[in-house]
Amino acid sequence: MSYLVCFALKEEAAPLKKIAAANPAITILIVGIGRQNAEKSIRKFLANHSPEKVFTCGFAGGLNPDLKIGEVVFESGHHAAQLVAAGGKPATFFCADRIATTVAEKQKLRAETRADVVEMESAAIHAVCREHGLPCSTVRVISDTANENLPLDFNALANADKSLNFGKLFLAIAKSPGKIGALMDLQKKTSFAAKQLAAVLEKITAR
Repeated sequence: MSYLVCFALKEEAAPLKKIAAANPAITILIVGIGRQNAEKSIRKFLANHSPEKVFTCGFAGGLNPDLKIGEVVFESGHHAAQLVAAGGKPATFFCADRIATTVAEKQKLRAETRADVVEMESAAIHAVCREHGLPCSTVRVISDTANENLPLDFNALANADKSLNFGKLFLAIAKSPGKIGALMDLQKKTSFAAKQLAAVLEKITAR
């Protein structure tokens, strides 16, 4: 079995990249943030490659208040039993066009969609995989919970292609130096979450 594992950001993929170095069945694709980037990237990849299974992975925001940092959640009709055995939890997902940065925004999404989790790329990746007749599963890890605000509005700090504008980030930090501690805490949480996700993916892609 050959696996294509898609991530929006290289930071999300870093722990799995080390595992993939020893497992040639795994190919990692960094697709960028948001549906448009994800669709463009996977279409380009599938024009020249034929994986047998696709995973759309990375960080996700919790909408269900029961979900905790580092919990791996999935939405799939494929390999559900293996994902549960590997430590994943079934969940419902909402694919958004912007990062949900506040508790109020997450509560609103939860009320409107009844989803457990929010992320930004999977709908586009699933759509392209359906066109190609490829089985695709969403496997994500909670990087921020339903009851916590992100330290900054990362939507306001993005470039037109949704990538992070570091100039805007540094300016925002300069204006609010008190946010540094919260940003460092977020970095620790996301690093932990990425490792938890990689551990589950390692199990379900083992040869």
